[in-house]
Amino acid sequence: MEIRIDGKAALITGGSQGLGKGMALKFAEAGADIAIIARGQEMLDKAKRDIEVAGDGKVVAISCDLMDQRATTDAFRKAESALSKVDILVNNAGASKAGPFLNITDKEWHDDFELKLFAAIRLSRLALPAMQSRKWGRIINVLNIGSKAPNANGAPTAVARAAGLSLTKVLANTGAPDNVLVNALLVGFIKSGQWERLYTDKQPNQSYEDFLQDMVDIRNIPLGRIGETEEFANTALFLASAAGGYITGTAINVDGGKSPVV
Repeated sequence: MEIRIDGKAALITGGSQGLGKGMALKFAEAGADIAIIARGQEMLDKAKRDIEVAGDGKVVAISCDLMDQRATTDAFRKAESALSKVDILVNNAGASKAGPFLNITDKEWHDDFELKLFAAIRLSRLALPAMQSRKWGRIINVLNIGSKAPNANGAPTAVARAAGLSLTKVLANTGAPDNVLVNALLVGFIKSGQWERLYTDKQPNQSYEDFLQDMVDIRNIPLGRIGETEEFANTALFLASAAGGYITGTAINVDGGKSPVV
């Protein structure tokens, strides 16, 4: 089944690398105009070039610190102006942060919620009214499987992402009368920039693929392999399209069977 979203405009946070860039590439291939938001201009510029090659639509790259409320509003307005509208919002920003509960400072709690929860709240608040007026919209919140089944060292991210689950349901019930569908995709162990950085930091005496496979084995992932970025992006594209038109308020595990919770 070929899935197309021609004529739609998508705004993706954390879009310069990893899952965000993967979704941007997939959406561009499917015919959408794309706006990506991230902090680093150099990586944004590279991602923009790659996304432009993937599709024929317009691509804009906007540097923004999503922990800054005013900057977030300005970035959204720039994207909306450049693309004329925002039909699809993907709240994807933020790498996982976890550690022993007693070691997490107030600042770490605050910063994690600002980036992962409040940025999504603010962008959704900006995007929702126009989606409602057009009677069409999609919001996808990228969370992780720890939001459903956190472990002892899962904070602060597992807690922030659990709040994202509630936000997803609130937004889904808010948007449903106007055909604005809101869902969450829960990340398991999938290829992304954070694993590349960890490999570089650790500098193990093995190939990157062997390094990833060792991590798969340690995590006892039922499918026995790491997920591909494109597999995650395919699921996001389905939810963003007319093909997923009767799905809202759900949280889908994209994790190779790892989560103990459905």
